[in-house]
Amino acid sequence: MKKIQCISLFVFLCCFHANFAQQKLPYQNTALTFEERVNDLVARMTLEEKVGQMMNNAPAISRLNIPAHEYWNECLHGVARAGKATVFPQAIGLAATFDTDLIFRSASVISDEARAKHHEALRNNSFKRYEGLTYWTPNINIFRDPRWGRGQETYGEDPYLTAQMGVNFIKGLQGDDPKYFKLVATPKHFAVHSGPEPERHFFDAITNKRDLYDTYLPAFEASIVEGKAYSIMGAYNRYMGKPCCASHELLDDILRKKWNFQGYVVSDCGAIRDVHDYHNFADSKEAAAAVSVQAGCDLNCGDRYTYLSNAVKKGLIAEYEIDVSLKRIFLARFKLGMFDPAEIVPYTSIPMSVVSSEKHRKLALETAEKSMVLLKNANQTLPLSKNVNAIAVIGPNANDLGVLLGNYNGFPATYTTPLDGIKAKVSSNTKVYYEMGCQLVDTISALSLVPTNYLKTGKNAGLQVSYYNNDNFSGNPIQTGIENTINSNWNLNPIKGLNESNFSVKVTGDIVVDVTGDYVFALEADTKYKLSIGDLEADNWTKPVRKLIEKKVTLKKGETYPVNIEYVHSGYPAKLKLLWKQPTKSSFENAIEIAKKADIVVFVGGISPSVEGEEMRVNYEGFKGGDRTNIELPEIQKKLLKELHATGKPVILVLLNGSALAVNWENENLPAIVEAWYPGELGGTAIANVLFGDYNPSGKLPVTFYKSVKDLSHFVNYSMKGRTYRYFEGETLYPFGYGLGYSKFEYKNLQLSNSKITSKDSTKVTVEITNSGNYEGDEMAQLYIKDLESNEVRPLKSLRGIQRITLKPQETKQIYFMVKPEDLSFYDFEEEKQMVEPGLFEVGVGTSSNDFIKVNLEIVN
Repeated sequence: MKKIQCISLFVFLCCFHANFAQQKLPYQNTALTFEERVNDLVARMTLEEKVGQMMNNAPAISRLNIPAHEYWNECLHGVARAGKATVFPQAIGLAATFDTDLIFRSASVISDEARAKHHEALRNNSFKRYEGLTYWTPNINIFRDPRWGRGQETYGEDPYLTAQMGVNFIKGLQGDDPKYFKLVATPKHFAVHSGPEPERHFFDAITNKRDLYDTYLPAFEASIVEGKAYSIMGAYNRYMGKPCCASHELLDDILRKKWNFQGYVVSDCGAIRDVHDYHNFADSKEAAAAVSVQAGCDLNCGDRYTYLSNAVKKGLIAEYEIDVSLKRIFLARFKLGMFDPAEIVPYTSIPMSVVSSEKHRKLALETAEKSMVLLKNANQTLPLSKNVNAIAVIGPNANDLGVLLGNYNGFPATYTTPLDGIKAKVSSNTKVYYEMGCQLVDTISALSLVPTNYLKTGKNAGLQVSYYNNDNFSGNPIQTGIENTINSNWNLNPIKGLNESNFSVKVTGDIVVDVTGDYVFALEADTKYKLSIGDLEADNWTKPVRKLIEKKVTLKKGETYPVNIEYVHSGYPAKLKLLWKQPTKSSFENAIEIAKKADIVVFVGGISPSVEGEEMRVNYEGFKGGDRTNIELPEIQKKLLKELHATGKPVILVLLNGSALAVNWENENLPAIVEAWYPGELGGTAIANVLFGDYNPSGKLPVTFYKSVKDLSHFVNYSMKGRTYRYFEGETLYPFGYGLGYSKFEYKNLQLSNSKITSKDSTKVTVEITNSGNYEGDEMAQLYIKDLESNEVRPLKSLRGIQRITLKPQETKQIYFMVKPEDLSFYDFEEEKQMVEPGLFEVGVGTSSNDFIKVNLEIVN
């Protein structure tokens, strides 16, 4: 009897637990509000579990059915670091379109691909970095100085343009569903951050309040108030003595109280470490974690929030304060639909077929075309004839993938370099000569790939390449084969079954040359490697650095020399090139020779993401830790350009770069210059379309091109005095907003609907624009406002409106702008609000910040 009672009790308990398990807990109940569900979930978590969820790589909590989530994702101009994706022009190129609708459409495409990739990862039960739905973009810092290496990631130097681009990018990422986010966008780096990069972990940015509220904050305010961004990233540096990620002024007073921000703040990666280790703002790691959370930094990219558990035990922070941050974080995950059935969440059915689809690539091409800025076109040198007899394409950026992609980039399914684009554009009878001519910045002769016919494995042309799914060449290789040239980009051309984040490659074979002499060899790679060729040895193994290690060796004609390469990869990008320089004519000399044979020379130069960015991959004079100390073209390129010019052949300069260049000699002596930025996967096609007239350029400069570094204030000086078109009083090379086309646009009949209004009124601005040229074209009309009688320090002029208009030859259209009180206002520190001061204002509409017609507007009490 007792045994039967025990069995009955066991059955009862099993049934009870089964019924309990089938009952939905409140946080699983989709009928409740997200806030109610989040409150319930957080209440069920232990302190250690809570702390674990406050760092970017949040682990799964199986007992609560919480999946792992990696918050770190990038999509600056396409889904980044996650394999194949459509690659749009770099952000500075996006800004050069001056086209907010285009930016919205581009961001919508990017978020489609991001959603598709995320759900594909879920189907494979994968929760790795770059597979989540929280994206750390856009970068809306003000590009105040052309020397800043990361300025390429921004939308330029103007607060209004940056705000308009940022808001539309955010809206395209986050979607328009009333309940669920498509992605979570994260504008960065809040708030006063634009270099110097090597000092960012301990630097203190100092400004007055006028610059803070008139220049550094407006784009962030717009991204939160208008764009509704649900996340924001704090900067590394201090602002006015306090680390940005532990600043009550920035994160609480301004962000939450003034702007009513409801989302969560994430630190830049390692920024909480900096609070203690470099800023010396807190006495311990526990205190640094505590003060950051208390200031309003909810999520730590890094691992310093592991110290929060001890901080609670030490009384430095209360658990309820941690709960506040945790609820903000989890509210984002609920709004992304991560805890709801897929069938009720929009965006979950976006297929992988959208990734790098023809439709998306078409938009990438349109964006690249609209980003092109024609800086000079003397005597209608452009567009070129497709039937030219011979064209010489020369320059270090003419046939390079990396310079198309910028930084924080994805990897395209296919791509078109400028050389590819030109070859595809000209007639079948046109001879196209190509020579690199020089390296990007070095004065030594350019290196080139070792040709197939010099490499041998037994009787086969090429070298034997073996791939290992580990970092020590152990076990059997997953694949071995003969490769003709050592020019591998494994992000673009992955090896089936290869662990993309951790693998090793061994290359063996022989080299036989047909000219006796001294040869220079090098490997181009971003991680550690060893190279030996005969007696030559190059070792980048023990302390690997991102640079070419060049070695010279004497080789004799007809003799066989063994080649051995070992390469170990981790992270991005994954590439390896075997390069050499032969003891024959230099590439520089060959470039001059082909120029003499051609009718037209197209020189594709500039700089590249390898020398400007967060860090500098190669150490060169004129660059420092990703920033620049010189804003001119590198000397070797200037030297080659002058030699090419001396041949008497027309030389068209195409610039690929992420920041302004002082191309003074080039502007004075070359007939045509095109600014192409880092134009994305189809940049070569876009460049060719502009050069040969299939696209009439309409891009405008989102930054000022200065004549000399002497025109710039000290880099670490964050005062806006003398900086950007809004405060610079000197003579520029090319002004902000400048950009030519194959059409000429004339502005006339500028009128105000009311030339005298109160500070609460608006007025309508109308203007007529005529295309007086022979080509149909787009013009980006720009509205500028200047306060003529202010008692405060005000900008020389400020952009307050942009509008694209398409006109046929000789066609005239009228457009209008609305001048609203916020376009005339500045921040009143006593009243702590925006105000409009009575007096005279100048209203101008035109084609750049230096070329517009204007009328006066009076504001009365």
